[in-house]
Amino acid sequence: MEKAPDSYKSPLQEMVYESLTKLQISFKRVNTDEAISMEDCIEINQKLDMKMVKTLFLCNSKKTELYLFITTADRPFKSKDFRNALDISRVSFAPAEMMEQILRVKKGAATVFGVLMDKENFVQVVFDEDVLLEEWYGCSDGTTTGYIKVKTKEIINNFLTYTKHIPKVIEINSEKEW
Repeated sequence: MEKAPDSYKSPLQEMVYESLTKLQISFKRVNTDEAISMEDCIEINQKLDMKMVKTLFLCNSKKTELYLFITTADRPFKSKDFRNALDISRVSFAPAEMMEQILRVKKGAATVFGVLMDKENFVQVVFDEDVLLEEWYGCSDGTTTGYIKVKTKEIINNFLTYTKHIPKVIEINSEKEW
């Protein structure tokens, strides 16, 4: 589908489609059964003819620094690689309650669009440089049943500028298994 849903499941989902319309960013979307894991996204990738990104909500041990890390679906998350790339101290997954409070999404629905709810810019958006190599950007629309495809350059150049979240781009130097 290339138009917004007829009804919305959350205020964030409504803001996603209003923002895309306002910014004149075209998209394709699909409604699904609930998808929580990356394995659940395989069929979504096929329907939208793209690769879904993996979006992780992370924090430091004091929960005072927040990161929305966007990487490729097939890359395993290694805290050490992330920390080294940003030259920061220890990070872990932020509590689900924190994600719901700040980004207004539940587990499984972390999305770059969550920064629409972060008016105070508490969250640092961090991209794995490999995501930027893809023409298409696939992610949740703020729900676990709605997924969307937009041009990656539109997310970086238009959407994040609109939300006043300037992303950091990092290179992850994971050790390769041979």
